[in-house]
Amino acid sequence: MITGNNSGQNTEHSFNFRITSDGVVSQKFKSMGITDFEGAADFIRQLPFRRNENKENLMTLFTDGCGTCGTKHALLKQLADENAATGIKLKLGIFKMNGVNAPAIAATLKQHYLGYIPEAHNYLSFGDQMLDYTWANHQIPDFKDYLLAECEISPEQITAFKVTHHKSFLAQWLKDEQLPVSLEQLWSIREDCIRDLSK
Repeated sequence: MITGNNSGQNTEHSFNFRITSDGVVSQKFKSMGITDFEGAADFIRQLPFRRNENKENLMTLFTDGCGTCGTKHALLKQLADENAATGIKLKLGIFKMNGVNAPAIAATLKQHYLGYIPEAHNYLSFGDQMLDYTWANHQIPDFKDYLLAECEISPEQITAFKVTHHKSFLAQWLKDEQLPVSLEQLWSIREDCIRDLSK
């Protein structure tokens, strides 16, 4: 059952639900003494931002002790699904990643004469609220200001589908902006930016 809640730190969520399911994700959180969504989200938010060894298995987030926007939010979406918490959606958005909303990549962008790079990002939504648990200190309004496009996806789509969707967007962006950079070169720059964020 979803209930009102106004105590979330560094997020703008106004819902919560008890973890009552015997699903795999639910059981893991309960074994850690976490009994509701808010507690699970707080735990996920505090995990360092790093890629997981196997994104196909979301449980590796616990053994790796880290996660990305994809694995973190897909896991929380699976938790919601296990507990029949309707209305919570997993989103794939494309936003302008730049030196303002991601200061760690400023030098890399400057090196390649780019003001920003369209980056694929996963988050949750509930009603008109955007719920982002990627970073411990992430501010939702900052992200919303740079959003270019979004669609709803399932947890299984954070791997191959996300990459294909992202590259398709980048290819069209390069064409529209008439930039003298190939898709392969742009993807390499994007990988450098991700490494910057992981440091």
